[in-house]
Amino acid sequence: MNQNRTWRRPLAAALLVPLLALAACSSSGGRAVPEGENADTAGQTATTETMKIGFVTHAVPGDTFWDIVRAGAEEAAAKDNVELFYASDPEGGRQARLVQQYIDQDVDGIAVTMAKPEAMKDVIAAAEAAGIPVVSLNAGEEKALEYGAFTHFGQDEAVAGEAAGTALKEAGVAHPICVIQEQGHVGLEARCAGIKSVLPDTENLYVQGTDMTQVAATATAELQSNSDADAIVGLGGPFTMTLLDAAKDTGADVQVASFDLNEELASAIADGEVLFTIDQQPWLQGYMAVDSLWQNHRGGFELGGGVATLTGPSVIDSSNVEAVQQFAAEGVR
Repeated sequence: MNQNRTWRRPLAAALLVPLLALAACSSSGGRAVPEGENADTAGQTATTETMKIGFVTHAVPGDTFWDIVRAGAEEAAAKDNVELFYASDPEGGRQARLVQQYIDQDVDGIAVTMAKPEAMKDVIAAAEAAGIPVVSLNAGEEKALEYGAFTHFGQDEAVAGEAAGTALKEAGVAHPICVIQEQGHVGLEARCAGIKSVLPDTENLYVQGTDMTQVAATATAELQSNSDADAIVGLGGPFTMTLLDAAKDTGADVQVASFDLNEELASAIADGEVLFTIDQQPWLQGYMAVDSLWQNHRGGFELGGGVATLTGPSVIDSSNVEAVQQFAAEGVR
């Protein structure tokens, strides 16, 4: 098995969203490079006029994946002299209202995730009508460009699922359980569908990602009752670690695999407790979303050439995890 392979395929794109406080998590995050800060580590702030960008995601509270996305966005904002507004809500309608609030504030650009594409369609059209450029990131790549975003940063989730399915098959797995933490999320569904395209006996298990106690209980019950399962796959680092605990607690003879990456998951891979993870490099998604909007604002530049810019997937396993562990610990991976 070639452990260092990277999967690539062109895909549609859309990202760019204004953000504002609703009942969702929201804050202003753009910052100038502090006086006296080492330029070698912080870089220099652009001399262009300050622009305002709204950044709206479908993040579920407590999911550390989004801390990495946001860290990338904030670093780009600091470099580009951007006032960044960040907000999130996992429910599609509320996420769309956050975007509309940024439109009403007349921001200069919007970055947005599109886990629920149909919920975002009209508000992206509204941004376009208001002359506000939009880019998308992370989810919804198949609809993003169609609905008005000029580029997208993320991975092709179907290809990512196929990569996971191939890696599982090479590890001797035939009957994996694919655990989906947010029903109706097009990207998560595509991941499991990709696994199933390689391993037809894949079973989907739906859990409530906002409640880790429920995730653990549901996974435990499934592992106790499903004697055919020989692997369980989490679609995000925190969820996979909960699934790993459930597998240990039940004594189930299953292997564990994952998508995405954080420090705890990287350690579990290094220790041999998790087979692999499929990394989409979320820090880059946040960084490039903000930076592409700044480039568009300063010179009318549009990255991607009408298709998505892929940030993944790549397989991280015991053969290459040491190369990224430090960065995972620093919150960059």
